[in-house]
Amino acid sequence: MKWSGENVIPFSLFILLLTLQSYFITLAHSQSIIKNLPGYAGDLPFKLETGYVGVGKNEEVQLFYYFVESQNNPEVDPLICYIPGGPGSSALLAFLYEMGPLSINADNGTTNATLVLNENSWTKMASIIFVDIPAGTGFSYAKTKEAWVSRDSIVADLAHDFVKKVHRNKLILTLTLETKGALIVGSIL
Repeated sequence: MKWSGENVIPFSLFILLLTLQSYFITLAHSQSIIKNLPGYAGDLPFKLETGYVGVGKNEEVQLFYYFVESQNNPEVDPLICYIPGGPGSSALLAFLYEMGPLSINADNGTTNATLVLNENSWTKMASIIFVDIPAGTGFSYAKTKEAWVSRDSIVADLAHDFVKKVHRNKLILTLTLETKGALIVGSIL
């Protein structure tokens, strides 16, 4: 089944996406290793970590991330930090529809949608951190009213703070495929 921007997500597929997102929820300042997901038969054949990283003044913004370790050679493969555009586009979309290790298979109808391995996943050659930014995107949130304010310069500072905290002692290739994300990345560099 081919998906295009003009299609409306069928209700049952929407429910599957909500179930997947709720499965990723963890407590703030935490990280969890996810071993299996609803819709995927068996344990995941790759390392998936999710969690929150506090950024900004007093860590009042909590950015949610999905980290997928390279399936090739994680010790030497690059680390990509995926910052979606939008703003307001969850990184889960890239995780499931673009470069992530899983895709949604709705060939047997949306009521029987399943998760399958993405043969063209970028995680075959690199580790990727998908981040929901700014606060209010995906599962990212702010602890104060002031931290909900979002401007390009603020988001760039938060993204820079995030990258500094998650670099895992590796060179990060910061990447975005959406227009607004390009503004943020340009401000970080």
